[in-house]
Amino acid sequence: MICSKSDSSVIEKCVKFLQEEKVLILPTDTVYGFSGIIGKTDSLIRKIKGRAENKPFIVLISQAEDLKEITDDCIPEKLMKFWPGPLTVIVNDKKNPGNTVAVRCPGDQWLRKVIKLCGSPIYSTSVNRSGSPVLGKLEEIRKEFEEEVSMIVENGDAKSSVPSTIVKIEGDTYSIVRKGAVEL
Repeated sequence: MICSKSDSSVIEKCVKFLQEEKVLILPTDTVYGFSGIIGKTDSLIRKIKGRAENKPFIVLISQAEDLKEITDDCIPEKLMKFWPGPLTVIVNDKKNPGNTVAVRCPGDQWLRKVIKLCGSPIYSTSVNRSGSPVLGKLEEIRKEFEEEVSMIVENGDAKSSVPSTIVKIEGDTYSIVRKGAVEL
């Protein structure tokens, strides 16, 4: 199913499919992403992408305050000014001690509303086969993945193929893991 982001009923459809543990392709403030409910759709997304089991996905939250449900780490104020936006932080996962999780509060208000109405953070990972370039043109996305996902939400071709910047929080400091849309 292909829907337009501007369709008045698309948020409702996205929430329904996500809650049914289906995988969608959603526009973000950076690139199009495969999305699904955390802990429920990771194996399906991995199968679609051909992605290794040990490479984690980014977790999208609806508001910065939701980070306290995921970690006890303190994020430097210098970084928090980029939220909502294209900055991903790798933090200690308080639900899985000893593990980390990459978290982002996207700059797209529409996407944050979908996440909030789902009642759960969602996964996001770029739309491409592992090892291949990120797809940003809708025609390429449809051709490659339309048969493998439950819905594609269109919002025109991606304006750029620049993903979020990823930083790892280490105590009171951070290190850049991937340069992206945010210049630090």
